Amino acid sequence: MATMVLGDLGADVVKVEQPGMGDETRTWGPPWWGEGDAATSTYYLGLNRNKRSIALDLRNAEDLAVARRIALDADVVVDNFRVGTMERFGLDRESLATERPDLVTCSITGFGSTGAGARLAGYDFLVQAMSGVMSITGDADGEPTKIGSAMVDNLTGLYAVIAILAAIEERHRTGLGQHVEVSLMGAALAGLLNVGSGHVVADVDPGRQGNRHPSIVPYQPYRTSDGVLAVAAASPGLWERFCVVLGSEDWLTDVRFCDNGSRMRHADELEVEIESVLATGTTEAWLERLRAGGIPAGPINTVRGAFLEAAELGLEPVDVFVDGDGEFRSVRSPIRMSATPPTVRRRPPTNDQHGAELRSGLDS
Repeated sequence: MATMVLGDLGADVVKVEQPGMGDETRTWGPPWWGEGDAATSTYYLGLNRNKRSIALDLRNAEDLAVARRIALDADVVVDNFRVGTMERFGLDRESLATERPDLVTCSITGFGSTGAGARLAGYDFLVQAMSGVMSITGDADGEPTKIGSAMVDNLTGLYAVIAILAAIEERHRTGLGQHVEVSLMGAALAGLLNVGSGHVVADVDPGRQGNRHPSIVPYQPYRTSDGVLAVAAASPGLWERFCVVLGSEDWLTDVRFCDNGSRMRHADELEVEIESVLATGTTEAWLERLRAGGIPAGPINTVRGAFLEAAELGLEPVDVFVDGDGEFRSVRSPIRMSATPPTVRRRPPTNDQHGAELRSGLDS
């Protein structure tokens, strides 16, 4: 994730893979793209555009020498090996900085590199479980539930990008590089945001609340006559407008609902009241009325529906890249920049696709 974002922003990213199978995510399907032995998982494709690939066996002295030369030619070296692997191969910052003191290195770990967690492998699902994310996700009377996508991986990658760019900016000032580390566990805990703060500051250990917000009402899905819609009336002004749109101005003076604290204490009662009103109309009709009244509200889309709606809203969520091999579609970067926007310049590479040109470049 981190290196793809940097690639989108213009970096020339060299992906070092093991010979043979390469990046294991190539086999993480379904879904697949392509046919037969040439099929590649869409998981891999979704994280590897704008990269060049070279296959190197770091246990082989010649390949390790190539890897070292690539690292010494780089601005940034990123790894997600087990802790100690880069040191074992002499590719850690301390080893490389003797020749390149301005080099920025970044390690993405599961649970840090200095404590007891250094020996543990980290995967998104595992960290969702261990970080408390699953404990607050799902129905109140149900089982702990993982988020439907690899949000911990994504969040960790974004934190890594931020740290890498900060290290590069510091290098502009001092001329020196530094080592950056981001752990999956640390990123997941930071990503708890208000929930994490509730524990650290007030010693609250929250449980699952389904689709309700732990601190705001109304801020959840509600049933209509033919479906469900999401409402996020998160401020006093929005609550007032919400009551007006629903024709329920009496809620504004009802002691159970007159302020957010009261609504939190009487959330069950308010849900019944709101759904009794929304049951008089369809989801589409209520969405039109709520949005006309300035109330943040939306449908609960499928993934397909989300991309369709994003396109209707003018967000252009799909990037179509065309080269000599035809068309390649990917999820467009959400970043918009007026002068240097993210671009797709390469489709995700096959394993060692650029090995010859990269080796040749080192020899020139």
